[in-house]
Amino acid sequence: MYYILFYKTVENYLEKRKQFREEHLAYANSYYKRGELLLAGALANPSDSAVLVFKADSPQVAEEFAKNDPYVLNGIIAEWKVREWTVVIGG
Repeated sequence: MYYILFYKTVENYLEKRKQFREEHLAYANSYYKRGELLLAGALANPSDSAVLVFKADSPQVAEEFAKNDPYVLNGIIAEWKVREWTVVIGG
């Protein structure tokens, strides 16, 4: 199954994330190397949210990611949610 983690970022996100960016990217890369995180990135124009796509047996993988993400822990993410994604082409 696929799950999308949606992040809503705080105001001035691009500036505020700088001190946590390396830690966040290292954390995300650990999930990528395990094959659980497939794609991730911030949305642009405006830079007010981000999307992360996971492949896992349950939504808990994406939820645990969010709960322990340095961006979430340090208040860079205002809110997050996980949705199951039914892929019909690709994947």
